[in-house]
Amino acid sequence: MGIVTPGFRGRARSADEKLPPGQYLVEDFPVLSAGPTPRVRTETWRFTVTTETGQKHEWSWADLKALPLETPTVDIHCVTRWSKLGTTWRGVSLDTLLEDVDTAADYVMVESHGGYTTSLPLEDLLDGQAWIAYEFEGEDLPSEHGGPARLLVPHLYFWKSAKWVKGLRLMLDDDPGFWEAAGYHSYGDPWREQRYQGD
Repeated sequence: MGIVTPGFRGRARSADEKLPPGQYLVEDFPVLSAGPTPRVRTETWRFTVTTETGQKHEWSWADLKALPLETPTVDIHCVTRWSKLGTTWRGVSLDTLLEDVDTAADYVMVESHGGYTTSLPLEDLLDGQAWIAYEFEGEDLPSEHGGPARLLVPHLYFWKSAKWVKGLRLMLDDDPGFWEAAGYHSYGDPWREQRYQGD
């Protein structure tokens, strides 16, 4: 007896052209985490960019909120195959935060409260592609979705948009983060279905 019913095709995919291959549309916002949810107080929150030479640039919560904000409306795509379209965030562009950072790095290790890490090319954080987001749909970002602040890199699978972000470590060479070391794709382009190494 087969373990899959003949004709089974999984969850039906929407015909919406905004959905990458293999994705399905959700209206809610699924909560997926690699560990327990950290509770980070804005009074003690810090965001630090450390260059490959060890130079540190740091912002407090008040510093972050004083920077020019942007309100991107973007589609997000999870490696577990759900997509949510037209989500609206508020936060600070990485272009603003990295404007005065002198670096020769090509890669970034994103570091989060709770120990989570993810790596990606530095160029994917620049030119209006990424933000430190602290509001979602007009409300403070809740802890379960990465509050008080998370990285938002919507053109890559959502595991690259690290929750509870606390800093960036700039690197000359790529180094795998949490999921990349566990076999996920080093880049994670949803339009190319780069879920796992070798995809």
